Amino acid sequence: MNTQLTEPTTTESVAKQTDTRGRIIAGVALILIGALLMIAQITQSANLALLVPIALGVIFLAWGLITRTFGLIVPGSILAGIGLGTYLITGPYSTMESNPQGGVFMLAFAGGWLLMCLLSPLTRSGFQWWPLIPGGIIGAVGLALVGGSFGMQVLQIIGYGWPLILVGVGIYLLIKRRG
Repeated sequence: MNTQLTEPTTTESVAKQTDTRGRIIAGVALILIGALLMIAQITQSANLALLVPIALGVIFLAWGLITRTFGLIVPGSILAGIGLGTYLITGPYSTMESNPQGGVFMLAFAGGWLLMCLLSPLTRSGFQWWPLIPGGIIGAVGLALVGGSFGMQVLQIIGYGWPLILVGVGIYLLIKRRG
């Protein structure tokens, strides 16, 4: 009977494997980005250049998921949202008026923040809810911009009203302290 003894996994060997994996991913990412940029320059294709932020986002997302690092999911999600928004407003929605077009961009950007939240449980950090705050605000503004004149009126009212929320929270904090 041939039994092999295996060396127990130590923290040092796990860290070394993670470092090696991270360097491999970073190297592949730089090669892919460089090749994409070189092809975009050679072909002078504006559409190909629009794929760069999306490609960067996908690379960061893959890197973050492989290494289970939330810190890499953050830029990946943001770049994916910005890249998708840029592609949409220069492609399928390029003939829209400027306000709704800006709304489409902001909705895609908000989608990147939502993606960040959705992918967070797959990392060592666990579920992160905080990306829903900026994503929700950006998404609400995007919806208002897409909503036309009614949406613009809602934004104007919010623009006047949000300082009152700060005043209300301040009063609440003062009353709570005394009570």
